[in-house]
Amino acid sequence: MTQPRSKFVLGSMLACMLGISSLHPAYGADSSQEKNAKTFTHETVVELAQKLAQKPFKEARKAPKELIDLDYATYGKINYQENAAIWGGTPTKFSVQLFAPGFLYKNLVDIDVVENSQAIPIELTESSFSVPNGIIEKLLTQVGQYAGVRLHYPINDDEVKDEFIMFQGASYFRALSKGQTYGLSNRGLAIDVAQPKGEEYPLFKRFWVERPSKYQTAIVVHALLDSQSVTGAYRFGIYPGAPTRVDVDVTLFPRRDITHVGLAPLTSMFLYGGLDTPDKPDYRPAVHNSEGLQIDRGNGERLWRPLNNPNKLQISAFGDEDIKGFGLIQRHRNFDYYQDLTANYQQRPSAWIEPLNDWGKGQLVLLEIPSSAETNDNIVTYWEPQGGLKQSVPYHYSYRITASNDSPSAATKARVIRSSKGQKQSKGKELLIDYSNIKPQDIEKIAIDASISKGKILSSRIVAHPDINGARVFVTFEPESTNVAELRIQLRKDEKPVAATWLYRWNSDDWP
Repeated sequence: MTQPRSKFVLGSMLACMLGISSLHPAYGADSSQEKNAKTFTHETVVELAQKLAQKPFKEARKAPKELIDLDYATYGKINYQENAAIWGGTPTKFSVQLFAPGFLYKNLVDIDVVENSQAIPIELTESSFSVPNGIIEKLLTQVGQYAGVRLHYPINDDEVKDEFIMFQGASYFRALSKGQTYGLSNRGLAIDVAQPKGEEYPLFKRFWVERPSKYQTAIVVHALLDSQSVTGAYRFGIYPGAPTRVDVDVTLFPRRDITHVGLAPLTSMFLYGGLDTPDKPDYRPAVHNSEGLQIDRGNGERLWRPLNNPNKLQISAFGDEDIKGFGLIQRHRNFDYYQDLTANYQQRPSAWIEPLNDWGKGQLVLLEIPSSAETNDNIVTYWEPQGGLKQSVPYHYSYRITASNDSPSAATKARVIRSSKGQKQSKGKELLIDYSNIKPQDIEKIAIDASISKGKILSSRIVAHPDINGARVFVTFEPESTNVAELRIQLRKDEKPVAATWLYRWNSDDWP
């Protein structure tokens, strides 16, 4: 395969030192792409989305069948040439690599880079990828488009540019902080999740990546979203590090009224762990990308809901107004909790969503989908605004994603770190909850406020747990004749909450 021209690397470095824009070979000065460069600002994306919404939806171009039919192993051998990375040989700390279409990634997307306020399309050439055979190389070159984009930055080592965020497949994207490996996914938008007519998957059909200067430690990506029901203009202000955060600014233009729309959706995997034990023997005590949903309500109350892998689809909704934040959290960060040398679940990121404007009334929706494999994403959560979206009425909102190791909290705040089934009782069912950061001298002052929607609470008690500098709470309950009951447990000291309110849906199918 033809290699990228070395004269570009030397020329681009010199140009950067002189403060002159330098171009990648795929859109360089000797490329016809330069003639197609257009002035660009974020308003460009907003105007494109608005105009697109006034037209009937048109499906994105698809990769040819020969590429779609590739198996996982063959597709995995198609790799973007590292020495072809955009800006890879320049003083900027960032570089851009691209994904080939094929396998599961059928939709073709357009990608531009923005330099000196000019948007320049990136063309796919024969030197873009290393491939297993000439047939695939020819197909990719004929297609001329990509399936996604990934950014690199030295988040773990000053000398190595690591991949830290990727956009690939529909409106999915994933971000990493220092020391993490990929786990859960973010999405641009969720529409009609778990509705009888089926879910609609909007697509980021075009990206613009702004080139940072050599002094910048942040990068901006813009995206144009399109689907049968809505178009959207997205701006991602991305700050890699410890932790990585992404500031998202969105303007949506609905083509129709949308009742069931999910803002800032998160998708993850929970197979078992904690209250949910494996159906079959497994050497691993827990298998999940996320273990709990945390919600910071508009009234200041904090909720913690352990995740579940139910036998039947389970949908929960938490009504709120001006929600302060929510996220899917991977709290356990020790190898011993998972015992998986390959997956390294202790390194999977949490994702915390913080609205940057008032989101008004609505509900936080949690879907827990039955799953028998850790390769299936079976957890979905998002904010559903009251009233949905109205046709032809623009909708604007913004939020911050933090790819943290845990949820945000004051260092001295007590938090739930484990939920489990207790000993089998002659009468009733027992559960236990471990809380960190509770002083031994405070235990006698703490009251347990435990309630159940159906059935009754039989007993509750709290004891010191020196190993975690906290306490363990035991609650015994009797569901009586019901098959489903909502449990709510709150620790209070001087009539004030000590930790997050613990919530759980008991189901006789999952916990006989």
